[in-house]
Amino acid sequence: MSSPQGRFAAGAAVLDGHVLVASEAWGKQLFLGFADPARPAAGTTERPDDVRWLRVHLGLYGAWTFAGDGSTAVVHAIGAPRRRIGERETVPAGPGAAAAVGPDDAWSPPPPRGAVRVRLVGAHAVADLTGPTACEVVTGEEKRAVENRLGPDPIRDAAPAEGDPREEFVTAVRRSRSPVGLLLMNQDVVAGVGNIYRAESLFRARLDPMRPGRDVPGEDLRALWDDLVVLMRDGTRTGAIVTTRPEDRDGPSTGDGPPDDADGPPGRRRVRQNTDDAPDAVPADEAFYVYHRDGLPCRVCGTPVLLKELAGRNLYWCGVCQA
Repeated sequence: MSSPQGRFAAGAAVLDGHVLVASEAWGKQLFLGFADPARPAAGTTERPDDVRWLRVHLGLYGAWTFAGDGSTAVVHAIGAPRRRIGERETVPAGPGAAAAVGPDDAWSPPPPRGAVRVRLVGAHAVADLTGPTACEVVTGEEKRAVENRLGPDPIRDAAPAEGDPREEFVTAVRRSRSPVGLLLMNQDVVAGVGNIYRAESLFRARLDPMRPGRDVPGEDLRALWDDLVVLMRDGTRTGAIVTTRPEDRDGPSTGDGPPDDADGPPGRRRVRQNTDDAPDAVPADEAFYVYHRDGLPCRVCGTPVLLKELAGRNLYWCGVCQA
């Protein structure tokens, strides 16, 4: 492990030469467990105190990029949006890599591109981290402390000792006077929900995003949680966020999205999906009900989708369907 940028040199020195033994995600937090290969049974359960964790939060601008030696396909990138390459697209090899590597061949990873905070180099691939919001080495105890501050994750299968994540979510929302649209972006309330899932899940639930959490009925919040579980796990499985129901994709706004980042109404940015080039994929401009569709007709009622800023992030909703 190294820090080509230099900003993580001390942390990289702690983990350099160690072996990746575990990877875990909780909401937007990624934990990579490393252990000393010289220590026997250096796993996360056999010798948990020997494991050091690299905690990464990509934030809005962080990304992982990958390259391989050609022995297998690797994902190109994960994280901040790319203009031309989706994060689930694969590349056969890194720049300058051989098409195949024999047992006596040495593979040299491509040079870092940009301000690479952390570089992980393996026998057949390299991973570069750029622009993360958080990047630090933590102990197992410190990792658990971070997890204890996070709300339940709709994608994660909770352990029996952790209780019912749905009821934890309902309780956290209903104890607050803050708008439910703000609470969904609070990682202490629910971990992993971003701006797209916030806007889309509230529309599907027909909930006014400005309604105080304590005023939202428990049954509505349980249905919202269940919908988030389905939507977010589907997004994880497919590599694309699709929240529209098939019957709503042929409404008044079908095909209204701009063809690329540079087209469409001034200031409107096309949302690229990882499956844009897949033959049977839902087109990106039909994938959402309200997200990035301000001023366009609601797919259900036809009234213009609304936009306002809430706590520094854009909030999209329909003033009729979500009244």
